[in-house]
This record gives sequence, C-alpha cells and structure tokens, in this order.
Amino acid sequence: MTTADDSGDGEVEPDNDLRNFGETVKACRKRAGLTQEQLAPLVSYSVQYIASVEQGRRHPSARFVERAEDVLDCFGVIRIAAKRLNRRRGLARWFRRWAELEESAVTLNTYECRSIPGLLQTEAYARAQIRDVPPLPTPEQAEARVVQRLERQALLRKTPFVALSFIIEQAVIERQTGGPEVTRELIDHLLECARLPNVDLQIMPLISPEHAGLDGPFQLLESEEHEWLGYTEGQQTGQVISDPKDVSLLHQRYAKLRIQALNPADSTGLLMRRRGSL
Repeated sequence: MTTADDSGDGEVEPDNDLRNFGETVKACRKRAGLTQEQLAPLVSYSVQYIASVEQGRRHPSARFVERAEDVLDCFGVIRIAAKRLNRRRGLARWFRRWAELEESAVTLNTYECRSIPGLLQTEAYARAQIRDVPPLPTPEQAEARVVQRLERQALLRKTPFVALSFIIEQAVIERQTGGPEVTRELIDHLLECARLPNVDLQIMPLISPEHAGLDGPFQLLESEEHEWLGYTEGQQTGQVISDPKDVSLLHQRYAKLRIQALNPADSTGLLMRRRGSL
C-alpha cells in the first residue's frame, strides 16, 4: 500500500533544478524497465506522487530519495541529484542564478537598503526576517531558507579570499528586526565580519543629503573570467544584468556610494556606539 505524501511541500512551480531531478528519476525508472504504476508499490508512494516528482512539480522527500535509490539501483545517481537539488531548496527561484555566480566570484560588491545582506545575517536575524514576510512559510520551508542563507556565508572565509564590500543603510540596523537582543547579536556579528581581511563594511548614515543609491539595492560581481555582472531584486523578482553599459552604470553608482558612506573605521565606531545603546 502506498503512503501519504510526507514531503511537507506539496506541488510547487517547476524550476530547472526540480525538472532535472525529475528527469533523473524518470531515466533511472525506465532503465529498470518499470512504469510509474509498477514503481509506486515498490517505493510505497502513489503514482500521482511519482508523476509530480518526475514532472518537476514536487520536492522529493528524503524518504522517497532513499527508496527510489534502493529500488532502482542507480549507483547513487539519485542521491547525488537530490543533494544538488537540496543545495538550492531554500533559495528563491529568481535568486538561484545569482547564487551560482556567487560561488565562483572573485569580487562581490553589495549595496543594501532593505535588510542586512544574507551573507552577513545571523541565524536569529534570518529567522526573524523570514517569519515576518507573508506568505508565512511552513516550518520546513523556513528551515530550508535559514540553512541556505547560513551555508552561503562560507563565501566570507573561502580561500583564496573573495574581495567583499558591503554598504548598508544605518536604518536597516535601527529597525531592530527581531528585537534588541537579536540586534545586539547582529551588531556583534557585523563587527566580527568587518575584521575579516577580505571584507570592507561601510554604513550609510541616517542623514545623507547626497545619496547615489536612491534607485534601490544592487550587487556587482566579478567572475573567475574577470567578467563583471550586476544584480537587482524587487518583489518576487530578480535580474542578472550583463549588458556592459548597465553594469558600468552600477559601477559608477557604487563608487559614489563608497565615497558618501562612512569609511570602514567610522562605520565600526558607529556600530559599536549603537551596540552600547541597546
């Protein structure tokens, strides 16, 4: 008898990672000479569940991955595909391409006016942010997002070092997302990150009569091939920018923001004062 759906996710909008995983399962099933109807009782999942996985419309549960691997005997291929899928599970679909580019970047410049950049967030801050933005995620979805956010932070200490620059609005810290205790821990973490040899952290003060970032947050990235790309993000959307003219425009804005923001030493001083006042 087949079991109920235990994935905790239900059907979702297909994306390339889910489709690729589904194609892998489908290829392994056909290699074994089985139809979906024949596979269902062997893995104790319904035909509908298997069809959804193969079509890239459902995140597979860990239990399904193990049962499919054992039954189809695919030399670990399904497990490997699942690991790749899970590395992207907590990322918004519009951010996944940029996250892939991040992994091999040699330089990354970030201006943020909405929240602390994911690469600098503490776990408590990330959880507070995730729980406050509708639609509210399931516990499994929230955990996947937190895990992804924290795993991306390996970039901070990756060797050879990635040159990282962050310009953050003071207002983002003053908001005290999650409350004073979360903010105290966050500031301590920011100060720790600012001490890393490859990280420049600058704060844009609350009063900034001249401000080159009024069009919103953005990022600039230099790839291993020394190609520069940009990224902007809004509500439910993100865009990787490759046109040289548009990337040049973002470079000009970031250069101006670096001049307008507090220098790293003064930014550290501001953070320490704010920490002491909480």
